[in-house]
Amino acid sequence: MDDLEAARRRRLAEIQAAQKARGPQSGQDPEAAAQADARAQEAAVERLLQQILDSEARERLTRVRMSRPDLAAEVTNQLVSLAQAGRLARRVSDADLKAALQQLSTGDRDIKITRK
Repeated sequence: MDDLEAARRRRLAEIQAAQKARGPQSGQDPEAAAQADARAQEAAVERLLQQILDSEARERLTRVRMSRPDLAAEVTNQLVSLAQAGRLARRVSDADLKAALQQLSTGDRDIKITRK
C-alpha cells in the first residue's frame, strides 16, 4: 500500500506540475487555476480518507461535515497528517473516529433559548 500511495503522490505531483506549466499559456486566469488546484487537492484528500477510514467512520465523518464543517476539517487534517507520516498501522474505525472527534470537540457550545 505504501508503494501504491507513493506512486499516486508522484502522479499527482506530475499532473499538478503539468497544469501549472500550461495553465497561464492556455489563457486560464489565475483564479480558475487556483480553483482547479484546490479541487485536485480535495480529490487527493478524499482518496486518502477512503483508504484509511472504514465505511462506518467515513459515514460518520460525512455526517459531522454536514453539521460542523470546522470540526470535520480539523479531524480530516489530523488524519491526513498521521497517514502521510505513516503513523496509522491500520484502518481507522468508527470508535477511533469518535474518540478523535471527542478530543477535538470543545464542550463550550452553549445553546441559549430566549422567549419573547
